[in-house]
Amino acid sequence: MTTHLSSEPASVSLLTTSQMRKEQWFLATLRRLVRNLSGIVGLLLVTFFLLTGVLGSLGITPYPSVEQHPRDRLQAPSAKYLLGTDLFGRDLASRIMEGAGNSLQVALLSVAVSASVGIIIGMIAGFTGGGIDTMLMRLMDVLFAFPALLLALIVITVRGPGLVNTALAIAIVYMPIFARVARAPVLVAKELDYVLAARCIGMKPAQLLIRHILPNVIAPLIVQISLALSWSLLTEAGLSFLGLGTPPPAASWGLMLSESRGIAERAPWLMLYPGIAILLGVLGFNLLGDGLRDTLDPRLYKSK
Repeated sequence: MTTHLSSEPASVSLLTTSQMRKEQWFLATLRRLVRNLSGIVGLLLVTFFLLTGVLGSLGITPYPSVEQHPRDRLQAPSAKYLLGTDLFGRDLASRIMEGAGNSLQVALLSVAVSASVGIIIGMIAGFTGGGIDTMLMRLMDVLFAFPALLLALIVITVRGPGLVNTALAIAIVYMPIFARVARAPVLVAKELDYVLAARCIGMKPAQLLIRHILPNVIAPLIVQISLALSWSLLTEAGLSFLGLGTPPPAASWGLMLSESRGIAERAPWLMLYPGIAILLGVLGFNLLGDGLRDTLDPRLYKSK
């Protein structure tokens, strides 16, 4: 009687074990984050911001954000207009919701670009070393030497205002930060025994970076992404305040602050509510970043 042995059950078992370990790690991380006060408050604020931004982007607002009600100009907050109206009679709550959507798009696009490019540059520089490392990091140092707002202004002046150009400007500003954050742990991880063993058996550099080194540097990068989202919100608001961000009539928190400067004494809610929106958005991502840093740092949670 002949028995046919197959390696398929073993591979399926290994895959299942790997998936179980990932799920266990995710659930353990989530439990630690929930027990962290900064993390849970930040997560709630970020969730509220994301929901508001998605509703604003889809146009699910009390009124169309550009709809004018001339008879209701500069109305104080009331049951009809929850946050009042602006100089043109536009509903402030609707414009804040749309502004959240625009800020969310800029933040996600800018951080996605800056993180992707910056992480690749940092990992290549740290892994290869030598002249390539020196060249790439000196280029990042040149970008890092410019003040963030000034560099963003230069990019927007060259390309013109707009949502995509604003996101590109912010991405260029924060790219060197991701490169530095990615490079430092790669310098340590590439000297680990199992990485050296993988190199000895002929594993290609790209496989080494993706399969063995990237999992070791992902924790600080997740924290950095959360913090970068808060910085991008603040930078976008600053550019819009200067008239170089999201162009009107589209809503932007910074632009709303700029437009209300001359009538702040007569209609203080026009500055109060956009300012609170910026504060809560930035605070939420900062608190979430702090919570993730405490949660993902093994030196902290293993000692508890």
